[in-house]
Amino acid sequence: VSSLMRKTLYQAEEAERKMATATMASSMTSSAVIDVDERTFQQEVIERSRTVPVVVDFWAPWCGPCRTLGPTLEALAQEFGGEFILAKLNVDENSRLANQYHVQGIPAVKAFKDGRVVAEFVGAQPKPAVRKFIEGLVPNELDRQVAEGEAQLIAGRLADAETTFRNVLSRNPDHPGALLGLARTLLGLGQEKTALQLLELIPPATPQGAIAARLRAEVALRQAAGSRDEPTLRARLAEAADDLDARFELASLLASQQRYEEALREYLEVVRRNRKFRNGAAREAMLHIFELLGDDPLVRQYRNKLASALW
Repeated sequence: VSSLMRKTLYQAEEAERKMATATMASSMTSSAVIDVDERTFQQEVIERSRTVPVVVDFWAPWCGPCRTLGPTLEALAQEFGGEFILAKLNVDENSRLANQYHVQGIPAVKAFKDGRVVAEFVGAQPKPAVRKFIEGLVPNELDRQVAEGEAQLIAGRLADAETTFRNVLSRNPDHPGALLGLARTLLGLGQEKTALQLLELIPPATPQGAIAARLRAEVALRQAAGSRDEPTLRARLAEAADDLDARFELASLLASQQRYEEALREYLEVVRRNRKFRNGAAREAMLHIFELLGDDPLVRQYRNKLASALW
């Protein structure tokens, strides 16, 4: 009886251990594997991909290759421990999203970062190929060093940040995150010329490229502002409305203070009076402000006005 009781207790403990393990695995999987639909796609895929890569598996229950690829993706999601999120989308139930993302065959896998598709493949792939696909998405050692540099930069430790970013670039001279980080650090150190050269190296199609374009615009406007004060410049214009030097410098000063509507109005007046003034500097300055403002209604308004003034 004693032997039987010991065996029964062992079996009960073993069952509890297996259940706990299964629960833990299920928890790990559930946090890294989610189901999405048209209602949740924007938040769970697009917005979430701004902080962590999201891999969307477009599948259907009747699809044989989907049943092969799905478990592979789920196993890798668990293995990578939250470094990416696997979002499963049933194309039969969400045909609008499938059409929107041009899904013509399944399984289709699309990886999202910063709100857009950055990589994809179609069809069931062997696990080594899928692993390589995932490894190209998740942060690597250099990415983690760039994140460390960004934290140093935010904390105001510019010398440490410069060292960190330069170390990354010594191993990968084209790393867009390190190029942007070093440029921002050098701007903080007052080394604008070198910072601008670094910003020019960042590919425009990357997320860092958009930030680099705005930084270049900010620097250009700041450089154009000069050191004159607003009352002096307005007094000059009151005496001579055609003093284009004063008007351009006033516009640049206003732009450096982020008073963009006033700046655009003054730049536009320079263009209207002399489009070739300083080799078209007023037009270039307006384009810089357009770059900074993005989709702001002011951009549409003044683009039209600039076009009318030029043509």
